[in-house]
Amino acid sequence: MVGPTRIGLAGLTVMGQNLALNIAEKGFKISVYNRTTSKADETVESVKKEINLPLYGFHDHNSFVQTIQKSRLIIMLVKVGPPVDQTIITLSNYLEKGDCIIDGGNEWYENTERREKATAKLGLLYHGMGVSGGEEGARNGPSMMPGGSFQAFKYIEDILLKVAAQLIAEAYDVLKSAGKLSNEELHHVFSEWNKGELLSFLVEITADIFGIKDDKGEGYLVDKERVEAAKVFKSSGVGDILTEQEVDKKKLIDDVRQALYASKICSYAQGMNLIRAKSAEKGWDLKLGELARFWKGGCIIRAIFLDRIKKAYDRNPELANLLVDPEFSKEIIERQHWWRRVVCLTIKSGITVLGMSSSLSYFDTYRRDRLPANLVQAQRDYFGAHT
Repeated sequence: MVGPTRIGLAGLTVMGQNLALNIAEKGFKISVYNRTTSKADETVESVKKEINLPLYGFHDHNSFVQTIQKSRLIIMLVKVGPPVDQTIITLSNYLEKGDCIIDGGNEWYENTERREKATAKLGLLYHGMGVSGGEEGARNGPSMMPGGSFQAFKYIEDILLKVAAQLIAEAYDVLKSAGKLSNEELHHVFSEWNKGELLSFLVEITADIFGIKDDKGEGYLVDKERVEAAKVFKSSGVGDILTEQEVDKKKLIDDVRQALYASKICSYAQGMNLIRAKSAEKGWDLKLGELARFWKGGCIIRAIFLDRIKKAYDRNPELANLLVDPEFSKEIIERQHWWRRVVCLTIKSGITVLGMSSSLSYFDTYRRDRLPANLVQAQRDYFGAHT
């Protein structure tokens, strides 16, 4: 007979399994359940063979729920959408007032709000909690964003992740296409960058990627995706544009580093501003500095300057934009020369850098006290006069 466990977890995906192991390893007794019962058995057996942690699997909802101590706390890690609603309905048949369900999936925040209201009518507590960090993060220290913080993060998560990765991809493209750096050189460059101000999970794995060769011995993995596209455009003259550029590799590497860092500041500034705006609209009263602290541990966007973002909001909780923080504004102003030079080079070389160029446009738009929107308005007024 299993005694009361501290927490339950429903949904034994790779993330679910590893999060359950992490919780058990911290000394908390945990009950686990999966719709496919063999998954629960597999998880329990693997634990017994290796470390015999206080983790217990169950084949039915009732047994699963009844083993958890009151007031019950259950984390769900199931596929977003209808499966979440179905799991809530099923669990609620066995739960009591005051019990809490936590959705650890990547759900849209409005669905989380809807479910929170629906479960409240049953006397249940409901929280959204984004869990980021992948298999390794879930096992060894995920970034967990509960409640309001999670709702805000879901509003901007895809943008932050895409921008963070896109900027690095663009840096790679400039160095590879304009600078003609080999994969060995790229591995060295990104490894060095990961020792300084660009230290981050994404820069780290990028460095690792350039050191990996295809298992079949056919070259580096990142090159294969370029080959077919290059064949299509070979006769168009685009390739000739790139070969005409004379580039100093050492100088280019430093230019791209400066441009990447400046663009990264802008991407976080935009992300924080979107979260700030949504927080004001919804009345969440989010602490942006705390969000930066959450993301620093285990999250895919974790980076060393998240500490500095937290400090910026600690210094001024009402900070309108990271770009006007004294430290960040000084850094971005100092780097704009190299940033503009890289963007100009990419235009001349026919290299697309939507992330870097749009970040630069955002900076230029934000810093100017006058924009051409007044002409657009005048045009509209003029058009209106003829209707």
